[in-house]
Amino acid sequence: MTYAIYRKTAIILNFLKNKVNKTYLYMLFANYILIYKHPAMSEKMLKFVNIGQQNPPKRTKDERSKDFNEIYKEFIEEKAKTQSSRCSQCGVPFCQVHCPLSNNIPDWLKLTAEGRLEEAYRLSQSTNNMPEVCGRICPQDRLCEGNCVIEQSGHGTVTIGSIEKFLTETAWENNWVKPIEVRNESNLSIGIIGAGPAGLACAEELRKKNYKVTIYDRYDRSGGLLIYGIPNFKLEKHVVLRRIKHLQDSGIEFVNNFEVGKDKSLKELKEKHDAILIATGVYKAREIELPGSDLGNIFPAMEFLTASNRKGLGDKVELFDNGVLNAEGKDVVVIGGGDTAMDCVRTSIRQNAKSVKCLYRRDKENMPGSAREVLNAEEEGVEFIWLSSPKEFLGSNKVENVKALKMKLGDPDDSGRRKPIEQNDSDFDIKADLVIKALGFDPENLPELFGEKNLQVSRWGTIKADFDTMETSIPGVFAAGDIIRGASLVVWAIKDGRDAAENIDKFLKNKTQLKQKVA
Repeated sequence: MTYAIYRKTAIILNFLKNKVNKTYLYMLFANYILIYKHPAMSEKMLKFVNIGQQNPPKRTKDERSKDFNEIYKEFIEEKAKTQSSRCSQCGVPFCQVHCPLSNNIPDWLKLTAEGRLEEAYRLSQSTNNMPEVCGRICPQDRLCEGNCVIEQSGHGTVTIGSIEKFLTETAWENNWVKPIEVRNESNLSIGIIGAGPAGLACAEELRKKNYKVTIYDRYDRSGGLLIYGIPNFKLEKHVVLRRIKHLQDSGIEFVNNFEVGKDKSLKELKEKHDAILIATGVYKAREIELPGSDLGNIFPAMEFLTASNRKGLGDKVELFDNGVLNAEGKDVVVIGGGDTAMDCVRTSIRQNAKSVKCLYRRDKENMPGSAREVLNAEEEGVEFIWLSSPKEFLGSNKVENVKALKMKLGDPDDSGRRKPIEQNDSDFDIKADLVIKALGFDPENLPELFGEKNLQVSRWGTIKADFDTMETSIPGVFAAGDIIRGASLVVWAIKDGRDAAENIDKFLKNKTQLKQKVA
């Protein structure tokens, strides 16, 4: 029997050897042997050989295009347990390796398969401050799921994100998520500038270490991009607000409508707190300098998305109410190919746009956005115009047409991606009543905004911070998230926030010890 299993596996591996990374193949082979040698393991796990991949039900395109509710339904417990049991329990878990947070995915999948849901949640929460958020919006196809060993063998990845979401929602429903208990509160305090994922993660970790924490944010609600940048159909706002309330109940203070440099300078905040974290994110829209850029009805992505999200939250939004930032009845053109562009096109569909086109200068295979989001957009009626780039905006006072050029892909550039090259005499026009620029984000001029000329920045405008300590050019001031790495993923922001908390804790302990020695 051993020989039969070995022989069958060898045939499969030989067939796949030119298509799949060898490391994955060896791991898969080891897992087949594990099934034979350890039948107890196979009772609950390694069931990918006879149980197929199944995602949570997705609402129909016609149904979901009419509202802003999340498009995926919830796993029921039995389905979550069954799908978790497909995990191959790799000796080297590539899902974990390719997770920025190094989430212990195989272990909490095993606990889920065994029905030990609270333990599974605790393990998931131990490395991730917002698993309910990551389970919804992480591009799993590029991270954990995209590197699942059984995905490489053609069995279909374990649906890690959906199970993570199920676990955390189950935890909230069963009251397993408790406020942080602080028994011996420190007299030291930390001020955090920015209530996005990096700032929130850092605040929670510092509160666990008994510090006083105050989060300052210029917006009227906390959450940053999670509140105003990401649409409800990917992340319903009650999910974020619930997490904010949890942190408030844990004793973290939130100060909204607070602008550093206007209400208080960075220097004044530093005098008030024992350490400062800058976690503002990057919000400045990347511009496109083309003829006609000054025409009306051309807007940056965040302006469009914020108006939509505010309206969903019940706010009065004048530019939406008067139709300016409302896509209803309009021919919409979105320029860009990342996840923000996908948010814009899918929001436009739900606002009942007449047509929605996405203009991207590379092809589908080289698109930076999540493949899953592109598929959802295509299903909902978005038209993608691949290998095309805007050349000019046409119109009298408002944009009426976008003149575009056909592109072709040349050799890879410095980033490793194939460089788009203009094709001669390939102009064509696209009708447009509303143009949304989703070209990425750059940092604001924080030294100027904060009134702190000693705050050093890189040539890209991001804050310079020590690679190891995350401390900026100003002692006691740290930085984390997009403001140091550039526009990136929420999961990376959470990772940076957690790392910043560790470094701030070390800094304050060293500072305290030094004072005690001097005394």
